[in-house]
Amino acid sequence: MFRIPGVPGKDLCDNHLGSTRRDILRVGGAGIMGLTLNNVLRGQAMAANSPNAGRAGWGKAKHVLMIYLQGGPSHLDLWDPKENVPDKVRSAFKTIPTKVPGKHFTEILPMLAKVNDKFTMINSMSYTPNGLFNHTAAIYQIMTGYTTDKVSPSGQLEPPNAKDFPNFGSNIIRLKPPQEPMLPFVQLPRPLQESNVVGKGGGAGFLGKAFDPYTLFPDGDDLDMGKMDRIKIDDLQLRPDLFSVRLERRAKLRDAINDQMPTIEAATKDMSLDSYYNQALNLISSGRARDAFALDREPTKLRDRYGRNTFGQSCLLARRLLEAGTRVVEVIWPKVANSDNHSWDHHVGLTERMKGKSGPMLDQGLSALFEDLDASGLLDETLVVALGEFGRSPEKGVSTSGNGNSADGRDHWPYCYTAVIGGAGIKRGYIHGKSDKTGSAPTEDAVHPMELLATIYHSVGIDPETIVYNHLNQPRELVKAKPVTKLFA
Repeated sequence: MFRIPGVPGKDLCDNHLGSTRRDILRVGGAGIMGLTLNNVLRGQAMAANSPNAGRAGWGKAKHVLMIYLQGGPSHLDLWDPKENVPDKVRSAFKTIPTKVPGKHFTEILPMLAKVNDKFTMINSMSYTPNGLFNHTAAIYQIMTGYTTDKVSPSGQLEPPNAKDFPNFGSNIIRLKPPQEPMLPFVQLPRPLQESNVVGKGGGAGFLGKAFDPYTLFPDGDDLDMGKMDRIKIDDLQLRPDLFSVRLERRAKLRDAINDQMPTIEAATKDMSLDSYYNQALNLISSGRARDAFALDREPTKLRDRYGRNTFGQSCLLARRLLEAGTRVVEVIWPKVANSDNHSWDHHVGLTERMKGKSGPMLDQGLSALFEDLDASGLLDETLVVALGEFGRSPEKGVSTSGNGNSADGRDHWPYCYTAVIGGAGIKRGYIHGKSDKTGSAPTEDAVHPMELLATIYHSVGIDPETIVYNHLNQPRELVKAKPVTKLFA
């Protein structure tokens, strides 16, 4: 422990006070910079010596964009329709050709069918869950690379806590610190959620709140499609009373820390910590982040192309954030899992809901995103991944997870589903893996969600087996899986 003194209350609004938390900073050796910095250095060393270094796709991605379709979209009714199957399996939608010869989507995705030569389709996502496969358990797995034993009586996971494994975005920004004065990790436009379990798998967990994402969750109901026009970023505004003297005071505080930690100073002399600190100050003072959130600066025609709804405008905002230097962006489908309307959790009314609500939003927003990123050249350095926590049951009207399903509904199905991945050296117009004749199971090249997560780490130049230390100081791999390098050109 050490103490950094300040003149009591001298430059504070409440100058009648004595020493306050703003005057005295006590730092534990394992808190702000000790173990954290040690782990960063260890992780960077592992990355440099990784056997994956030099393999296809290694380090190609400067940014990662996760389009998370929470709820679990039906692969059979979108990307992987089946012909010559019983009526209880066949989609109610017609199939249409795509830009990739021999590949068909359903009529729900006419715009994506015109741009699927820009990305890879993985038709063989698959895993066998332990116990009841509910949304929160599946979400936690793909976001953290780990499963958890603590499940509530309803089958849901317990609420988030400081012992959770970190979201992959938190791991990335910790091991690959930002190089520009920009928010490193942003989630929008709503949290991960199933029923009353909110944010599980979305935070930094045992890494600490310093690596939590900046969350942009605009006010308004999930059905409020205009909420992105009312974005509030008050915490990125420079308050009128925050003049240069207070910024300078923070700089002096940094200097005091450095003076009292000579060993760390020596260990990090080549890491330019001063520049990182100055970039953090610049994030507030330069207005760069605020400018990135200014959707109204985009041409009306382009905003219309993305779709004037929460999902479409979130995809456009994600592009602006990536352009401004954000390392990781997670766009979470704007409807809670285990709900109605445009949720992907189609236990009932699949045909009507998908055709009139969820389908068109996905088709317009995701196709515009790939076109826009490709036209700007940003796709070359951005890994884009779009998937849900599982697919839907091949047979309609049956219960596979304890839920009730109508004759026009499909239940949860983790054994086979589809993911989209593109950019940062990923093959274009490639179909990876194959499902059987009913979309029930992969017949070749099955990909586990943890392998997909390992591929994300690989793409940004981080060894998936890099060791991190949990809240008990126990060593754990980022994810216990190998990257799927066949996805890269």
